[in-house]
Amino acid sequence: MSVTFPRGFRAAGTTAGMKPSGRPDLALLVADDVCSAAGLFTTNAFAAAPVGLSRRRVSRGLARAVLVNSGQANAATGAPGDRDAETTTAAVAEALGLDPDLVLACSTGVIGEPLHVIELLGAIPELVGSLSVEGGPVFAEAITTTDTKVKQAVTERGSFRVGGCAKGVGMIAPDLALATMLVFVTTDAHVAPPWIGRLASEVLEPRFESLTVDGCTSTNDTVLLLSSGAAGGDPVVPGTPGWDEVATALDEVAASIVLQLAEDAEGAGHVVLVTVTGAESAEDARAVARAVADSLLVKTAVFGGDPNPGRILQAVGASGVPFPPGSVDIRIGEVPVVVAGRVPDAYFADGGAEGARAEVEKPRVELNVSLGTGPGSSRALGVDLSYDYVRINAEYTT
Repeated sequence: MSVTFPRGFRAAGTTAGMKPSGRPDLALLVADDVCSAAGLFTTNAFAAAPVGLSRRRVSRGLARAVLVNSGQANAATGAPGDRDAETTTAAVAEALGLDPDLVLACSTGVIGEPLHVIELLGAIPELVGSLSVEGGPVFAEAITTTDTKVKQAVTERGSFRVGGCAKGVGMIAPDLALATMLVFVTTDAHVAPPWIGRLASEVLEPRFESLTVDGCTSTNDTVLLLSSGAAGGDPVVPGTPGWDEVATALDEVAASIVLQLAEDAEGAGHVVLVTVTGAESAEDARAVARAVADSLLVKTAVFGGDPNPGRILQAVGASGVPFPPGSVDIRIGEVPVVVAGRVPDAYFADGGAEGARAEVEKPRVELNVSLGTGPGSSRALGVDLSYDYVRINAEYTT
């Protein structure tokens, strides 16, 4: 049931007529009572109007509802866009009998196009009237744009439940700064406002920052975490078994959603998992992993099934991270393609690359980079670059 799997949440989705396709385009998530909330938001300078509104409101650590529209991003819309975000959330608050400051907003779609406010406001009565504990999947469908699959995940640890859903297939880069990626995670654990932000930053942020589809940071990236407390029991705080249970459950849901996002990336045929070890620091390892995952040459090589170690080596060397070149080892899957900074002579012999070629042809391609003996490690999740990615984005507004 996605975001309504944890107790204390209801959700709904409807078609308001905001998308030319006529698909569902308006969603609402509501907690039965005021809940703890935390958010992670884009760092794009052109952050959308709902990002600014939600960032301000969630800073208190409290929320009650989230209104999501797909079709228009409400970004690069200036003061009118800000007013539209305020107007639509105020209408939801009035329909629910809530304080407007407890209603958050997210938008996704075409940048620069004004929000279709008349259609949105007209759909609110039906949306509110259809709220249900079974409404999670409908909510998850209504937030999508060019997604080909609805992305949902649930898990249960001890007495706590965690559920989540997301949309996103392109314009995804790891900067939280996320991408055209909207993620909603709920739990019925009792996590007080002072601690829910820590769970978001320590558990959710690393997971979603590991994903890169095209290196483009969107204007609307948002990850929201809501805690209803409906499971009862003592408040969850660091150092308690409950904290570990909730953190583990959140990580499981986030890991599942990230993989679903990568697998549904626009036109992608392969997910690329880049693991970097032996760096001088985690920051260095992260920079190298991102450089490899974002490399157009690596992406196109994977798309073509070409296990070209030079593409990977080039990306590692261009990352800006200092390391002794002679200490670098690279494997495609478990097949060594760079040893001590050079491609083995046997790789160029007849049949020498066949093992690596078989690895690159798998749906999930693992690229393992060792920079030496340092303590730093990191991972990045990327995808290949296909003809379909170019076509889909070339035709996005047409």
